[in-house]
Amino acid sequence: MPKAKGKSRRHKYSYNLNRKRLYRSARRRAAPRIACSHIRHAWDPHKSVAQNLAEMGLAEDPNKAVPIPKKLLGMEVETDGQQPGKKIVRKPYVVNEMELEASLPEKKSNTLSRDLIDYVRYMIQNHGENYKEMARDEKNYYQDTPKQIKRKINVYKNFYPEEYKNFIASLKPEKMEVQ
Repeated sequence: MPKAKGKSRRHKYSYNLNRKRLYRSARRRAAPRIACSHIRHAWDPHKSVAQNLAEMGLAEDPNKAVPIPKKLLGMEVETDGQQPGKKIVRKPYVVNEMELEASLPEKKSNTLSRDLIDYVRYMIQNHGENYKEMARDEKNYYQDTPKQIKRKINVYKNFYPEEYKNFIASLKPEKMEVQ
């Protein structure tokens, strides 16, 4: 049975093929990934990146948008008093919406796990402020040192200050009943 013709033959490198040009053209065709929804909705795929950003009033190059004055660089250059031409912003609503979104207060999504809260409450309830006893407790599964336990309790205090105050207040009557 005859062999397949192209299998055994060694593949030769084609020196005449311009791989950079192929790669560049593939990159050019791909649309840019835009994270901001306001920009994504105002984007015109038939225009260049620079044209789209100029229409929205955004800067393509931050170095050109906010140039460093020559005085700061140590050189003094005379200017003719001419200001560079202002570009027309056709889609100002994009910048306005982005500013509005940035001015909104950020939600605090910091929470502690239920296990850590239960662990801290158990330690405070049984040992009070004695961190060395807490380190020797049988519920200290992770073998935290006294300083690590103290740090966890401080984190709990900072995250839930009202809950911590109420918890400490509820512990005081229990201690009076025991005495």
